[in-house]
Amino acid sequence: MRALKIIFLGFAYVLCVGLVLISVSAGYATTSASVDTLRQQQEQINQERQNVIQERDRLTNLHNAAKKRLTGINQNINTTSNQIQDSESRLAQANQRLQKLEADLAVAQRSYEERQVATVARLRYLQRSHASQGWAVLMQSQNISDFISRRHQLKLVYQADQKILAKLNVQALQINQQKTDVEQQKNEIALIRQQLLLQKADYQAQAQSQAELLQRLNSDRLALEAAENQLERDSHNLENLIEEKVAALEGRSKTNSRNSIIIRGTGMFAYPSNAPTSSPFGWRVHPILGYRRFHAGLDFAASYGSTIRAADSGTVIFAGWYGGYGRAVIIDHGNGLTTLYGHTSEVFVSEGQGVQRGQAIAAVGSTGFSTGPHLHFEVRRRGTPINPADFL
Repeated sequence: MRALKIIFLGFAYVLCVGLVLISVSAGYATTSASVDTLRQQQEQINQERQNVIQERDRLTNLHNAAKKRLTGINQNINTTSNQIQDSESRLAQANQRLQKLEADLAVAQRSYEERQVATVARLRYLQRSHASQGWAVLMQSQNISDFISRRHQLKLVYQADQKILAKLNVQALQINQQKTDVEQQKNEIALIRQQLLLQKADYQAQAQSQAELLQRLNSDRLALEAAENQLERDSHNLENLIEEKVAALEGRSKTNSRNSIIIRGTGMFAYPSNAPTSSPFGWRVHPILGYRRFHAGLDFAASYGSTIRAADSGTVIFAGWYGGYGRAVIIDHGNGLTTLYGHTSEVFVSEGQGVQRGQAIAAVGSTGFSTGPHLHFEVRRRGTPINPADFL
């Protein structure tokens, strides 16, 4: 009986210990689940915080790019305005010189006409007086020596009148030539002024359109994404454009083989800009959109208006506006190689023109879909983009 009591007490003790262990285990499990939940919430908060930071950085980058772009354009407008003022000053000076020359010319012409009338009158007098007055002067000579002296004096008068006429004619021609030169200078300065005014209007239009574009890009992520998509489509369409232009160039060369010369390159490319590179060729994470996109060229972080040079000798097959690339130049170097220079502010060459390696062909800008001044440089083989670094 006592043994059964001991067994029962032992069983009861084991049961109590088991219940205590189960209770402790359940409490520990509940605490562990709460910690996991808090950790997940903390990770979610950190992720949201990172998203906010990335969004802030994106907007900051857009704002800085827009500010830099507009600052460059405003500086260009100010430079152009100064050039216009300089041209207007030179034009005013040219007008003053012209007025002085015209006044001097009027005085010279009056003097010329007066002296011409007197000289011609004397010449006519001598011509009409061969048989009377002229001989009468000679016949009044006292002796042979006086006769010779009088005859010599008459000859000197005649020669002097001829020299005066010749000198006056030369003087009049010189003054007229000066007047013509100043008129030509005036026309050239007026043309420069007109070009600068058009350039200033173009820059102002660029500034307005760029400001509107950047405002949309700043306020709408979809606008920037649409711009990048359009630029990607334009890049794909370039292959067809290059094929058409090269075929047309070769066709003209065959048709006019005697008069048409296609300049070929060496295959050894020089750097098109002195600026450092800012974005390589290939797949990259877009600095604003945040996901991978293919970059078909090599970007140079060049200042607005700086010179862009031809990487190699060749023939220009395109020079103008091309979609998201803005103002662009494409050069055919032969052997299926072409180079493209995009987002330029100004183009110095025209389609069909031959260019030499290192020749200035354009100026750096930010036209098309661009958030700041830079040179976008591409090398393509039969229209397909390849890494420019392999040729530089």
